[in-house]
Amino acid sequence: MSQKTVFSSARLPSQLSERDRFSLWQDIHVAEIWSVEYGISENLPFEATIEASAIGPVVLGQMSGTIKNATRKANNIADDDNDGYLLLINKADTVLAGAQVGRDYDVGQGEAALVTAAEPLEMSGSDKNAWMNVVIPRAMLAHAFPRIDDRLGLKIDGKNEALGLLRRYCQFLEAGEPLISPELVTHATETIVDLIGLATGAKGEAAELAGLRGLRAARLQAVLAKIADNFANPQISAQRVAGELGLSARYVHDLLQETGISFAERVLELRLRRAHRTLSQRGNDGRRVSEIAMASGFSDVSYFNRCFRRRFGYTPTSAR
Repeated sequence: MSQKTVFSSARLPSQLSERDRFSLWQDIHVAEIWSVEYGISENLPFEATIEASAIGPVVLGQMSGTIKNATRKANNIADDDNDGYLLLINKADTVLAGAQVGRDYDVGQGEAALVTAAEPLEMSGSDKNAWMNVVIPRAMLAHAFPRIDDRLGLKIDGKNEALGLLRRYCQFLEAGEPLISPELVTHATETIVDLIGLATGAKGEAAELAGLRGLRAARLQAVLAKIADNFANPQISAQRVAGELGLSARYVHDLLQETGISFAERVLELRLRRAHRTLSQRGNDGRRVSEIAMASGFSDVSYFNRCFRRRFGYTPTSAR
């Protein structure tokens, strides 16, 4: 691991005005880090500090100060072509509100959200904020979890065990001596990726398959594939999936029970994700919510509305 790098407004020329110091700080940030348009508090003097430590291609960072909002637009993305992922963890007793890929999130103290630099991003907070971020190249995280984009913009609870372990592990790495051995660097980065997968829920199926071996693993993979391909069919059932694979329904339920997620829970989650994704797309503004619910596999709109609100925290109409 490299030594910690610090980029602070305190090191800028003191004779500059507040506005000029902020302008210079942002120019340096765009040139040296990534292209983001920041806004600062109008109630407090400008101050901003970024600390970063690299472990191979992964960067562990902290940012604090009177930065009140950040926006990354299409032109910013084109400026630097940065497509990495950032796990943002709120360290202050404020709320960071953000939006990406059609999802709004509010991250309180200790909570987190995964975002990407490859998509437009908005984030705002209070007059003074502090957060930790783990920056990972897209290729690395997407290779480990091909469906990681499904987890973008979803709030991770502060009590999430994997998130807590990740936070402590990163602090341990930052406080220790720099890692020199390539084997240890690889081990540390793989551990970080693994914990992000667990914290976001992206590791679900990968962990399930890793926990089983041989024929049972292959059969579980086949069952999961059948569910993924047919979840929108209102007639899907464990019995039907079992019959198509030449298995018994009880065997299918037993396989899924070992993963901790039942057949019905999997089907419901996939249907809700499909509906949420469809509702969030501008091209579907003219479609009725009931039509989208039916196309996602729901046969009862009232039940869909209840499940959607419980899963995402807002109504299907609000998802638009």
